[in-house]
Amino acid sequence: MTSTASLHPVITPDAIAKLIRKDEFQPADPAAITRLPSFLSKIRAAERLTGRPFAEMDATLQDALVLRRLQQMAAILQGNSAWAKRFDAAGFAGPLRDMDHWQSIPIADKDVMHDLYMGTRDGMAVPLSHGGFEIVASGGTSSGQPIEAVYSLSELQDTYEFAGEFMGRYQLAPYLSGDAPKWVITTLADYQMWSSGTMVGGVLQKIPGTNFIGAGPVSPDVYQHLMNYEGPKAFMGITASVAILPELGAGLSETARRSLRVALYGSGVLNPRNREELKAAYPEVAILSYFAATQAETIGLQLNPDTPWLATVPGLHLVEIVDANGRWVAEGEEGELVVTRLHGHEAPLLRLRIGDRVIRRPSLSGPGLNTMQFEFVGRSGDVIHLGDTQFSASRVSAGLGQGLRAMGIDLDRTAHEIQFVNNRRARTLTLLAAVDHPDALQARIAYLGPEELHRLFGDALIRSLSLFNQGEANFQYLAKVGYRFELRFVRRGAPEIERTGVGKTPLLRDQHA
Repeated sequence: MTSTASLHPVITPDAIAKLIRKDEFQPADPAAITRLPSFLSKIRAAERLTGRPFAEMDATLQDALVLRRLQQMAAILQGNSAWAKRFDAAGFAGPLRDMDHWQSIPIADKDVMHDLYMGTRDGMAVPLSHGGFEIVASGGTSSGQPIEAVYSLSELQDTYEFAGEFMGRYQLAPYLSGDAPKWVITTLADYQMWSSGTMVGGVLQKIPGTNFIGAGPVSPDVYQHLMNYEGPKAFMGITASVAILPELGAGLSETARRSLRVALYGSGVLNPRNREELKAAYPEVAILSYFAATQAETIGLQLNPDTPWLATVPGLHLVEIVDANGRWVAEGEEGELVVTRLHGHEAPLLRLRIGDRVIRRPSLSGPGLNTMQFEFVGRSGDVIHLGDTQFSASRVSAGLGQGLRAMGIDLDRTAHEIQFVNNRRARTLTLLAAVDHPDALQARIAYLGPEELHRLFGDALIRSLSLFNQGEANFQYLAKVGYRFELRFVRRGAPEIERTGVGKTPLLRDQHA
């Protein structure tokens, strides 16, 4: 492959890095930080220099500008007492040298986010008294407790523009074509403070050449009214909202149904049953994932509907996949997802653990798009604790599905949603599955008997482990921990399956009481 540097001999990684001047590393005071040139302005300068979109530059040039930006961020934060204390405790000192040195900065979690950006908000490089900030709080699937993040409004507008441009060019362009008006519709409640939907909505508004509708939760009448607008449409919502689109669109004309070209689901996994129902209701639809979180409005975008891998937006965030020591995992390995906002002069947060497990996949490279790719595995908290052994809930679910298919029950295509309940005190692990005909399926499970159900769960639990751990956690081990296993089918929408305040269904509920 011919590199950008060889095509443009004068454009070297060093020349790209120097677009961020050394005198921009140590602003004199918070007011000076607000006057720093934005990181987006540096990206635009690099694009003018190379004649290419940043996402299509050679990876060495992308990496050079990103490293320079991280060096600038680290230098500025060393002048903040809260961050300096954090750096000192980790042994991080001096100017940031390279990405290996970067990995010595400790990983931040929700507790760190709370300490630095709630209360007195000591982690901010520019105090709130300067104005021009927005506060967004987490409303996701983990603790349920609001954790606030602070953003500069001007920097948010930069990230919305940059991410929206990427979405339009690399994700939606193949599907939203023609001369008719093009629409992007979302039901995310972006009017709620306690939701990252406000950030995703900001990105969707900035997709070039499209019209944006922030519909919020919709009734069938409102949804069908929107679907009758002329032109191709992309719909974005949480997984549960995307799954009910066939129901919302019942009775739509053929033209309206064919106008839905993209269904973007923004959390979790859309099961095979939901996919089949979407395809049946909307013949032209491509089903793609939009991966975001509070503190990171666009982490990964699925570009190919036939491949579950997610592409990052080069220059938007530094996306890392790390092991237990905060070091980068190798290609093909699983780790924790960690994100740093690159457009964060005023309220930076370095190396934030998002709370998801992902697998590092081969990067996209070539004459077009150059970017990192990863595959979503599950929430970091989706770990089933049985005694001293931890089992991945998503892998156990897959194993149970495989075992049930051998018995003539296709859980993937029967269940609308599933949820594990681990009652540690009673030592009972229950899988709840919401289905259309729970009584008939429950009767089939009752016919199996407790011993066969124990074997079914045991096989799934053991297969979910690595080969090494399978030797340690076997059927004898499961008998020792004394757990009882249940599979219960409930009606769709049953209260037994708990949901968060924003309608998400956690895969696992861990009960200690």
